Amino acid sequence: MHPREQDYPAIADLRTRARRRVPRSIWAFLEGGTGDDQCVQRNLESLAHITLLPRLLKGKFEPVIETTVFGQSYNAPFGVAPVGLSGAIWPQAECLLAKTAAKYRIPYTLSTLAGETPETVGPLAGDMGWFQLYPPRDLKIREDLLHRVKDSGFRVMVVTADVPMPSRRESMTRAGLKMPPIISPAFVLQAALCPAWTVATLQAGLPRLKTMEKYANTTQLSDLLPFVARNIGGSLSWDYLKEVRDLWEGPLVVKGLLHPADAARAIALGVDGIQVSNHGGRQFNGSPAANDVLPAIVEVVKGRAEVLFDSGIRSGLDILRALAVGADFVLLGRAFQYGVAALGQAGSDLVMEILIADLKNNMSQTGCASLQEIRGMREMTNSSDTAALSAPYPSADFSSGFSRAEDARG
Repeated sequence: MHPREQDYPAIADLRTRARRRVPRSIWAFLEGGTGDDQCVQRNLESLAHITLLPRLLKGKFEPVIETTVFGQSYNAPFGVAPVGLSGAIWPQAECLLAKTAAKYRIPYTLSTLAGETPETVGPLAGDMGWFQLYPPRDLKIREDLLHRVKDSGFRVMVVTADVPMPSRRESMTRAGLKMPPIISPAFVLQAALCPAWTVATLQAGLPRLKTMEKYANTTQLSDLLPFVARNIGGSLSWDYLKEVRDLWEGPLVVKGLLHPADAARAIALGVDGIQVSNHGGRQFNGSPAANDVLPAIVEVVKGRAEVLFDSGIRSGLDILRALAVGADFVLLGRAFQYGVAALGQAGSDLVMEILIADLKNNMSQTGCASLQEIRGMREMTNSSDTAALSAPYPSADFSSGFSRAEDARG
């Protein structure tokens, strides 16, 4: 057991501590979605509605959670999802998380819009590095960036499809966070109430988009953000994706697909993974919960690619639920950020310990000695599961070994 797990036995406990240590506007950046945050809540509720039917009397066993994805072995069926500007949430968060990933042998996904460069993070992550690509419009920037990522040791490229343009983050605006950030009297007061964050930020330096500084010829975030807005995103198309497929020699994942037809087309272009995600509820408030469309994506993929999942995962039980519904691998964003903001490096490691212990415990409770037995639950499903695409809250299906509660609204 991690020495701090007695004090913080669940991710929710780390979240509580993190919220006290981070300025209110920065917290809104991490925690908020878009609109009235209904999609964020929808993700959480959809996962919470999944119940599992235990198969017992199996005697004593120790659950095995090691897995292989894209030909690489990992010690757990989950990894760290990308979070842009995570260095603003806690200074050097990218480096801390990369060290945890290397230590526990799980993937860490670095964002194009992170506060640290591939050259810095790649060696820290070792062979556990994945990279999230926000598609540059300038093809020379794209080519150079792909070379930098490869030379830094990153193995898997994750192309983000669900950000056609920046979303409206109303909760951030209400909390006083502007982009580019302004050191206003109100923010100074927020920072003064969070001395640990403020001291750590002063020591590490103000947040930057270091990967993009090479192309913008500036280190000032106030100049970088307009450059990023002009040059990153909004350009992704099927032709663009094919070009990236041709350029990137390693495993390629498309992140943010929710429609089965899009998943099928991506596979036809030669991608190796489909990451079912609604960006954690941060882009389109009218999106279905990512979990509700997962079965339909799995049905279309039919084993031709890995099915990854994120959006709403907060516990080992949630990981088990996503695997039971059909995911091959799960990624968590906010949960790891809570750990880093709560306890720094110790918090990042503690998130790992909590998730591993919780996943193994719940596997024991359901009688699953291996990941294959979890996945066996979905093999019993019938074709009615694909109705999830058109019915965000499908009725219970006990034949599958898991069920979703009826929506209380009818």
